[in-house]
Amino acid sequence: MPERAPGTARDRKPSSVAAGPSPAARRTGLLVTFILGGLTALPPLSMDMYLPALPQVTSALHSPAATVQLTLTSCLAGMALGQLVIGPMSDKWGRRRPLLTGMIVYVLATAVCALAPTTELLVGFRLAQGLAGAAAIVIARAVVRDLYDGVEMARFFSTLMLISGAAPIIAPLIGGQVLRFADWRGVFVVLTAVGTALTLVVWRRLDETLPPERRHTGGVGAALRTMRGLLGDRVFAGYTLAGGFAFAVLFSYISASPFVVQEIYGASPQQFSLLFGLNSVGLIAVGQINGKLLVGRVSLDKVLAVGLAVVTLDSVVLLLMAGGAFGEVGLLPMAAGLFMLMSAMGVLMPNTNAQALMRTPHAAGSASALLGTSSFLVGAVASPLVGIAGEGTAVPMAVVQLVCSLLAAASFLGLCRPWRTREPMAAAGA
Repeated sequence: MPERAPGTARDRKPSSVAAGPSPAARRTGLLVTFILGGLTALPPLSMDMYLPALPQVTSALHSPAATVQLTLTSCLAGMALGQLVIGPMSDKWGRRRPLLTGMIVYVLATAVCALAPTTELLVGFRLAQGLAGAAAIVIARAVVRDLYDGVEMARFFSTLMLISGAAPIIAPLIGGQVLRFADWRGVFVVLTAVGTALTLVVWRRLDETLPPERRHTGGVGAALRTMRGLLGDRVFAGYTLAGGFAFAVLFSYISASPFVVQEIYGASPQQFSLLFGLNSVGLIAVGQINGKLLVGRVSLDKVLAVGLAVVTLDSVVLLLMAGGAFGEVGLLPMAAGLFMLMSAMGVLMPNTNAQALMRTPHAAGSASALLGTSSFLVGAVASPLVGIAGEGTAVPMAVVQLVCSLLAAASFLGLCRPWRTREPMAAAGA
């Protein structure tokens, strides 16, 4: 397990933040957990509640599936780019102000999505929605870094998955039910209401976690130097790339599964929602096993290695099934393979985040931005590739999953080099 980076002299001073949760964090731990869980759940809510409606949007707006999938890609790209701006802003101005501003813009952009008359305008509004919604996920990770360190941080990320992981279960179910009483626009109306409620809770209940004496004072140049310093650290870059490619495996499933499950295997929107929710149960269960049983007992790097091996082998099996190597398979075998894929994310996502952020106590917002941006950008590239051969085959999805899982494993082994003793990271930009 990597040592904590010493950073600046100020970072080396003993503090409650460095040692673990502060007394304030302990007093408000449950409340903070639910708020941060809600913030990290916002991206999957924005994506997954909309998934059952993709075939309907294709029909209603008279657009091909590949074009409609760009509404997912644009939102994902917006969340990626937005994090690059909002993360450093939160290091300079604190967490609350950028978070509240982003949440308000998210609510407005989501409301406008419900009125989009064409696919092109919907793509544009989804980009704005993603840019603003980036504040939720990047600042939530930074707040965790403000309050926790080491093994406690890894455990807290796994706990967050219990809440944020419920979003992929609930969101498609809600989306499927909304489609029984309204068209696809009703999904965005519900998302607007969810965003409004979360904004009010943040405004009333989430305190500032970055005190003024720990904030950065530089402008754009200082932020760029900080990010360059972070990316110059080989181990941080390795965990960032491994997490990004693992997320691309996950997002290739998210983007392709509505068409694979419904169009190829004939499932209804409600059946798709149930299967999607079951897969998310696997992700949550494995995440809790990681946080409650593995963290602190087994090296995080060993857990990551096993998780990457499972994802790679599962991707090979999915490709063989999609390519007809086992003959014509039905929905059940494909669903089982996708369940294994989703479940393995329960160890990959929290542990890559924790390992990367452990090296960056001096720039949690910027580090969180780079983690999120890499994941969302790679996912945005993977999204249109899964539909490149049309709606009648799952082969592109499986190919993208296999390639990205191999790249994740190569990044972890080639850059992190978990078998070696590591030097601590110097303060970024120093």
